[in-house]
Amino acid sequence: MYFLASPNNATQKYLYKVSMKGGKAQKVTPESYTGSNKYTISPNGKIAMFTNSSVNSLSMGSVISLPEHKELVAANKSAKADPAKAKAEFFQITTQDGVTLDGWVVKPKNFDPNKKYPIVFTVYGEPAMQTVTDDFYTGWNWLYAGDMAEDGYLYVSLENRGTPSPRGREWRKSVYRKIGQLNIRDQAMGAKALFAKWPYVDTSRVAVWGWSGGGSSTLNLLGQYPDIYQTGIAIAPVANQLFYDNIYQERYMGLPQENREDFVNGSPLAYAKNLKGNLLLVHGTGDDNVHYQNTEVYINELVKYNKQFQLMSYPNRTHAIDEGEGTSLHLVTMFTKYLKEHCPPGAR
Repeated sequence: MYFLASPNNATQKYLYKVSMKGGKAQKVTPESYTGSNKYTISPNGKIAMFTNSSVNSLSMGSVISLPEHKELVAANKSAKADPAKAKAEFFQITTQDGVTLDGWVVKPKNFDPNKKYPIVFTVYGEPAMQTVTDDFYTGWNWLYAGDMAEDGYLYVSLENRGTPSPRGREWRKSVYRKIGQLNIRDQAMGAKALFAKWPYVDTSRVAVWGWSGGGSSTLNLLGQYPDIYQTGIAIAPVANQLFYDNIYQERYMGLPQENREDFVNGSPLAYAKNLKGNLLLVHGTGDDNVHYQNTEVYINELVKYNKQFQLMSYPNRTHAIDEGEGTSLHLVTMFTKYLKEHCPPGAR
């Protein structure tokens, strides 16, 4: 049996094998391939498509034999990190709850620890995806027009409990019935721990952004911890968990007929009344995944409590918000402009 694991570093993944009769697992990926390793294994288990990705390099499309891991066909795409560009540095931070989180940070160019910098968190935070991985694209924000490090931002991501990080059963199962609560607290307490550890963070310039589940996390962070985050950009968020796919929600949240309060208490809708800071809410009206209804009920709640915000609805765009001439450029331009206006870059 082949499986991916990483006993010592949850930001990385390696191929292991174990006999169907049991026994000790053996690492198959050679030591030279650090970072995140992906395999598409043939039905007979003899060969695999192989990709190796780390913050230093990328190699895609090679074919290897198994279990020898001998290269049969060379990679069709490879790249090396630009030494002139700032790259992600990995760290761990322990919250006041005793939870140790993995994280990465891309520091400003010509970083001076005696100065104060704005901090921007990118978040997902749900069971479908990791954000803190040793990957070639880690630390890159494709929605930012320009270079965040050049402009003087600390760009950070934290990996809360419940994500598919290879940290064991308890880590994964802890978020059951607690999406929108446990993961949000981990993110907020992680941010507070960083502020205490990093004196160069300007806590008057703290922003957070995310898409889909990350949009939901962004709204929850603004609503549940308004004294930590001043600015948020939420794209295609789930505002009410009762509106989302049953195959996803029931897997991680149970049945609303049995524990409806968990769905309600984990939804951004419940905390819209607490909004203090700046919010840019972005959604495609034709979203085929997170239906636009989510944004409409959230808007109604903000209006009810006289909470001012900015909205960009992209007519008939899907969850990807990439259809239509000029759409992607418009989104990037708007994201960058809003961030710079409400969380100004640069050292102070």
